[in-house]
Amino acid sequence: MTHRVHIAYYILWIAHPVLQLAIAAVMFRRKLHKAFPIFFAYIVAQIVSFAILFPAYARGSYAQFFYSYWILAAVSLALGFKVIHEVFLDVFRPYHTLKDLGSVLFKWAALVMLLVAGVVAAASPDSIQGPLVETVLTLQRCVRVIQCGLVVFLLVFARYLGVSRRQTSFGIAVGFGIFAFEELLAVALHASGHINPVALSLANMVAYNLSILTWLGYTMSKSPAREAQSHLLMPQRWEQSLRDIQLPVAPDSLIPRFEGMVDRAFSRTPEPVPEDRVRHAVASRYESRSVSLARQVFSKT
Repeated sequence: MTHRVHIAYYILWIAHPVLQLAIAAVMFRRKLHKAFPIFFAYIVAQIVSFAILFPAYARGSYAQFFYSYWILAAVSLALGFKVIHEVFLDVFRPYHTLKDLGSVLFKWAALVMLLVAGVVAAASPDSIQGPLVETVLTLQRCVRVIQCGLVVFLLVFARYLGVSRRQTSFGIAVGFGIFAFEELLAVALHASGHINPVALSLANMVAYNLSILTWLGYTMSKSPAREAQSHLLMPQRWEQSLRDIQLPVAPDSLIPRFEGMVDRAFSRTPEPVPEDRVRHAVASRYESRSVSLARQVFSKT
């Protein structure tokens, strides 16, 4: 790493906590830390990480920097995954059933990611970095893929959900998506030998600064109101369908009655006749026979 590249690396790295402090101040002033507490905790954790990692890197303490970096990276990934869940809950806030379904899916996704990371770390050959780095790298790539998927989901379904592209939650997702897409692309290029590790580090620094600037812009701008729920027919149909699955039709509704009529119509056994109808039919037949017999006797006389 040349002297100029080293200085650029320092400048890009120091810009992280400066911009993140501005984001935290804006969120606290506009009370956004109450609406997005996990994202606020993520920003604060990044500032604390810089306060721990930068002195270790500047002193040249490799062992301290190595273990601190990967432990803090695991904490950052956990918070980043929770931020995705927080954005998802904010997007589906008017739809309680869809929100509950999404929460269950996120829990299963977290469990699957942990299992995959453990299996990959156990199955990977012994390396200098060790199982901790392999586990964190696998989790990192899984979280980055989910972050990119969240951005694609919002870009496609924002109009159907009534989510404006100027909302704070949309900006948080876009910021994570920018860094996630760049990191996945840079890792792929590095694995294929197209870029060196120095270029990879600089690209990650630049992309993360762009993400922080995106978050700062969205937190400073006023978030517009959501579109009226009465005009959103598609998510209402999703909500109603899930409610019908969770809550079956009441027994006193007309649907079970029609089903019973159809079953009786196609069944081989006839429907039982009430007792009063039987008595009425027997009495009518007896009266008709009595009238016919009286007519015969009258005709003979």
